[in-house]
Amino acid sequence: MSRAARLFDLVQILRNAGGPVRAADLASQLEVDPRTIYRDIASLKARRVPVDGAPGIGYILRPGFEFPPLVLTPDEMEAMLIGAQLLRRTGDRGLRAAARGVIEKIKAMSPGHGADWSVEDSFYVSGYGAPDPSVVDMAKLRRAIRDCRKLRIDYIDENETKTLRTVQPVGISYYIEVTLVHAWCELRKDYRTFRTDRVTRISFLKRTFARRSDIPRLQADS
Repeated sequence: MSRAARLFDLVQILRNAGGPVRAADLASQLEVDPRTIYRDIASLKARRVPVDGAPGIGYILRPGFEFPPLVLTPDEMEAMLIGAQLLRRTGDRGLRAAARGVIEKIKAMSPGHGADWSVEDSFYVSGYGAPDPSVVDMAKLRRAIRDCRKLRIDYIDENETKTLRTVQPVGISYYIEVTLVHAWCELRKDYRTFRTDRVTRISFLKRTFARRSDIPRLQADS
């Protein structure tokens, strides 16, 4: 989580709290240590966010604080809502949770705090889609792509052939039936597409790789 996102979440926690919240509890919710919370509180105060409290007592957000308004057109609001619901059809529970968090943040920054979000009840997207992988942690996989970290996978192809691969992941394709990982395969010396439901074991390695300039367009037949 970026520091800006953490500061936003910190304000949201304090806004929704019914009383003072201890630094240790804030740290637990944001998955950081209390010293980071103390620095974040100081940063919020420096930005004139009305946070009161002290170590050992807890922190509260004084009433009346408002985020700068985020004005969205009806089409933009519907795009966000439908997009968030469409993520229910991916085999990635981390993205589904993140989408819900994005919607809540946009609501908080919109004029009227969601008064125009009654349209959320006007759309429905079927929850049918790719199952969550039983082996692959999709959040870790997405992080490995961002950090250019190699993976080692045990893989079973469509012919039931088992191989051990070291791959350099470059992207993910989400389909209704299946989730695909696109990667440079060090065994085949070429780009390959791997179904997450055929990965029987995965290791996230510390070794990194240089991002190549010849990454193919992400699609099923890459």
